[in-house]
Amino acid sequence: MQAAAVKLPSAKASEEARDALRALADLPRRKTSSRTVQVRPDGDGEPISVTVPREAFELFLEVLGQMANGNAVTIVPVHAELTTQQAAELLNVSRPFLVSLLEEKKIPCRLVGTHRRILVADLLAYKQKDALERKAVLDELTAEAEKHGLGY
Repeated sequence: MQAAAVKLPSAKASEEARDALRALADLPRRKTSSRTVQVRPDGDGEPISVTVPREAFELFLEVLGQMANGNAVTIVPVHAELTTQQAAELLNVSRPFLVSLLEEKKIPCRLVGTHRRILVADLLAYKQKDALERKAVLDELTAEAEKHGLGY
């Protein structure tokens, strides 16, 4: 997977995304299997109706929300493979720490020559599992603090 340069949306693009999100947020929240949207090529041509899966439409709304907040968005297929540096950046940890996780078999990887490659799906599964474990520990600490009347 090639790392694309991260490009933050301009203030104008963020404002347009915010306006579009507001307009689309008023749509009824039916759990249909698909949505039909109209696209106007070049802004003034004849509209084209396209039916997209509900999941794709919801992802589109999420992208608009992130852009409205001024965040850059990257879409990565779950079957993509990352280098150790890319994986470390996605987890927001150092590369040596990530390598230790790989050596401890906490995250699966494969070797390409001497280089490790990590599937995005495996990395996201680890991230989700780690988040759940952290939440459980925090809940336990909160319960203990409340038991002792520490005011948390």
